[in-house]
Amino acid sequence: MRKAAKTTLVFFIAVLLVYIALYVMRFSFIKKDVWSISIYTGSDPFSFSPHPRAQNPVVKASDVADVPAFFVADPFMVQQNNTWFMFFEVLNKSSQQGDIGLATSYDGIAWRYERIVLDEPFHLSYPYVFKWKDCFYMVPESVGAHSVRLYKATEFPYQWTFVTELIAGDFVDPSLIFKDGRWWLFVLKPGDKLALYYADDLRGPWTEHPASSLITGDKTISRPGGRLIIFGDKIVRYTQMDGPSYGSALRAFQIDELTTTTYREHELPQSPILRASGKGWNATGMHHIDPHHVKGKEWIACVDGKTQIKVFDGKTGIDRMLRKLKKLIK
Repeated sequence: MRKAAKTTLVFFIAVLLVYIALYVMRFSFIKKDVWSISIYTGSDPFSFSPHPRAQNPVVKASDVADVPAFFVADPFMVQQNNTWFMFFEVLNKSSQQGDIGLATSYDGIAWRYERIVLDEPFHLSYPYVFKWKDCFYMVPESVGAHSVRLYKATEFPYQWTFVTELIAGDFVDPSLIFKDGRWWLFVLKPGDKLALYYADDLRGPWTEHPASSLITGDKTISRPGGRLIIFGDKIVRYTQMDGPSYGSALRAFQIDELTTTTYREHELPQSPILRASGKGWNATGMHHIDPHHVKGKEWIACVDGKTQIKVFDGKTGIDRMLRKLKKLIK
């Protein structure tokens, strides 16, 4: 009898453990956004569609060979000596932080991943790269360092050196442009606030615009979504549409008046210019663009898009199960 009772107890414990394991697994699969990068084309900086010759997405996590990547996003590109250089965030699975990766192309359509070119102890993304006075600079998002940081290429495109801190604070997606003899810097502050700064010199000092914050509390138009460009004599500002979900679409605004004391803009009729397709690599959203004028009415742009996949997260599963059990006990 004792042996039978012991066998029954062991069987009961085994069944209980299997039940608990299945219960945990049920709550352990969570949906996560996976971003990848594609090439679009258009006749102006507001009307883009997938490039007919590009095998989109042209850069994806599986292309990254030197670190384990979960996704790639926030692409910016520049052209030098008949070669396109694209810089973008690589979300590193091992460190759970963003590094800056590089891909190259001879025609802007077919791309080859190169390697990670900038890695810091803190998260990096949104590598806003540009050329100024024959030198290449980069201003990535570095909110983990509690500042906006300027880097300079000492050996383009592979070696980047920290130059200086432009402004201190928890800012995301810094975007800058030179116009009318000044630098203008747009950043997102906590509270969905779009802030604007200006400076006579790239290294500063930077002064916050008297109209800043330009936007407060509206996540559908406040967060920068790519390179600021000059079209005609006006600046075009792209902005992420982070409602009802993060990175659902991309909107475009024309800045009508910009001085050290005034600011005025309006949304363009073509906006939003990018949005979720409902299927494939950009099924659930798009939130970034870097457009470049090629010739005549031909434009090319690198963009990103997201889809969702289910991933296993044991810790999340246990936490969810415990919360459910607490509710049942109450």
